Amino acid sequence: MIPNKLKEMRKAKGLTLESLAEMVGTSRQTIHRYENGIISNIPPEKVVLLAEALDTTPSSLMGWEEHTEEFPTFDNIIPIITKRIPILGEIACGEPIYANEEYESYALTDASLDADFCLRAKGDSMTGARILDGDIVFIRSQNAVDNGEIAAVIIGDEATLKRVYYYPDDEKLILSAENPKYAPLVYVGEELSQIKIIGKAISFQSRII
Repeated sequence: MIPNKLKEMRKAKGLTLESLAEMVGTSRQTIHRYENGIISNIPPEKVVLLAEALDTTPSSLMGWEEHTEEFPTFDNIIPIITKRIPILGEIACGEPIYANEEYESYALTDASLDADFCLRAKGDSMTGARILDGDIVFIRSQNAVDNGEIAAVIIGDEATLKRVYYYPDDEKLILSAENPKYAPLVYVGEELSQIKIIGKAISFQSRII
């Protein structure tokens, strides 16, 4: 349960409501509502930013204890160990969508996968990377990626999944789709202040039809 844990972790880090709110990009009142359970469905990008500010993971912050399962072993078969990764909601593979989804469920994956959370792909802009509508994309929390890597990106209050190309000398960021029918999203100068990378896409799981 996040309310008590959030308050305890904030105090343990020596942060005030105001300082944590500034780090997350929200108001003191909103953090207070998170801590007191007044707001129960916290937007996925805020969960990631809260975890980052508190030096923890989204799963730990939200009380989603990592669940691992080891299947029966045989002499001639390597044992499989799996874990559950929380699916925080949808992310646009097309036009950015409002980033305020409820937490859906969990995705089961190999325990060695270093992912903090998942997002469900929506749209067709990343089909060239074999990420299709409805696929589960595994995200590792980080605030920067190398050029050409696929990232979950917040643009204001919207979220999208794109390849990232950043040119600091030109103060320019390009978010590129993997489908020629979508033009690149280009941000320059002061426009960069509305962009926040919340994680790198490290794997995906195709929807089973």
